[in-house]
Amino acid sequence: MISGEEGGTSLEWKFSQVFGERAAGEDVQEVDIISAIEFDQTGEHLATGDRGGRVVLFERTDGKDLQSQSELERLDYPMPKHPEYRYKTEFQSHEPEFDYLKSLEIEEKINKIRWCPTVNGALFLLSTNDKTIKLWKVQERKIRKVCEMNAEPITRLENGSLPGTSPVVIPRTVSPSNGIPSQFFSNASSDSFPVGGIPSLRLPTVAGSETSLVARCRRIYGHAHDYHINSISNNSDGETYISADDLRINLWNLEISDQCFNIVDIKPTNMEELTEVITSAEFHPSHCNMLAYSSSKGTIRLIDMRQSALCDRYSKVFEEQETPGSRSFFTEIIASVSDIKFAKDGRHILSRDFMTLKLWDLNMESSPVATFKVHEYLRPKLCDLYENDSIFDKFECCLGGNGLHMATGSYSNAFRIFNRFGGSDEGTILEASKNPNRRRLIPTPPKPGRSLASLTRGRTARVNDSAGGEINGGAYDSTSKLLHLAWHPTTNVIACAASNSLYMYYA
Repeated sequence: MISGEEGGTSLEWKFSQVFGERAAGEDVQEVDIISAIEFDQTGEHLATGDRGGRVVLFERTDGKDLQSQSELERLDYPMPKHPEYRYKTEFQSHEPEFDYLKSLEIEEKINKIRWCPTVNGALFLLSTNDKTIKLWKVQERKIRKVCEMNAEPITRLENGSLPGTSPVVIPRTVSPSNGIPSQFFSNASSDSFPVGGIPSLRLPTVAGSETSLVARCRRIYGHAHDYHINSISNNSDGETYISADDLRINLWNLEISDQCFNIVDIKPTNMEELTEVITSAEFHPSHCNMLAYSSSKGTIRLIDMRQSALCDRYSKVFEEQETPGSRSFFTEIIASVSDIKFAKDGRHILSRDFMTLKLWDLNMESSPVATFKVHEYLRPKLCDLYENDSIFDKFECCLGGNGLHMATGSYSNAFRIFNRFGGSDEGTILEASKNPNRRRLIPTPPKPGRSLASLTRGRTARVNDSAGGEINGGAYDSTSKLLHLAWHPTTNVIACAASNSLYMYYA
């Protein structure tokens, strides 16, 4: 077990569930790799998207299927103390496309998923690939089946009558006045149908016996971005959302799919003068007029949509000043912010660049209130990471509902959890596996010149040192990267994606 501190209360992170676990040596298909994770506002549902354009939904169970206390006692089923989930449904959100005007292939990979407010028991969510955003509605519907059909097989005679019955005779007398057959004006004779009717003929009835989840695409928001979409974010008003690409941010109304408003445009007149691109954007959790976006220069800009229709000026800019003499070839690359998240209270912004995780206070622009080192052991290896393009990996970040803890991913399928008010600035490291503490149990030879006092601090105080034998010591797997993770909105539950597997942990 790994311990952290939450205002003096220790957190013990444990394995909860795994979906899609692969066997040892099993090859993973490219289309099955998870590319997006998102909890809904209540935490009752979880959605994942993959590179094959599919969206998979999970729902919270927590023993709800067991109806009574007596059933619990009979099955000796312990009630879980943490949220548990089960597979709910899945659907194909996007298909591969080809832009013939630009001779460009558009992948079906899901870049982002965002939940919308639930209406009348139906689930609504937005999903996007590089170019097209879609609004999906997932709802339970009764499956109507036709039952009580004819008991006997029907064999048609030449004249259309049923076997064993007299032919149905309909007189074809034509009204001399207007040419309409007279049977439409008078009842047929009594001998036109067999006496007692046709016993084998039964009228079919329709009954709804089962329910099934049906996903329907309600809106398609397309043809609004010239560059790849990297972010979508719902507004707190429940009516609008934003989508961002490398150079522009558009404002949409959920009910209008053929029109949007461009509110941020950083594209220069001459593209040779381009110095930065937009990397992430998110609405404020409670103020519908405020949003923030990050750039490849490491800055975060806060804008107020009430100032002007085109938000070409920002209200605040958050940027940490560069330390004199520390500039190198990789400085600008590793400073690029890959993800930002507002805290639930709306007072803080969490940002992730390649090397660090930073927590910003909206009232202090000059420097972050806290900086956490994610994989400082990789700093001497930046050249190797540049050669294999790993230095451009986009890691996501997330915060706990109380804002006291935050998490982000790293290499070797590992992720780190940090405490805002204590603990090491290198955090607590876990591995995305059924035994998240496995890396911590690897013994590390003592370092030369280490004082005796430092060896008596205990295992809890030395969690980062014990991890150094395998990770901080230099051994890492850049092909096994944990890019996507999400934190439950109300409890300490983390869902993270390792390749095609979804792992969940609780504390």
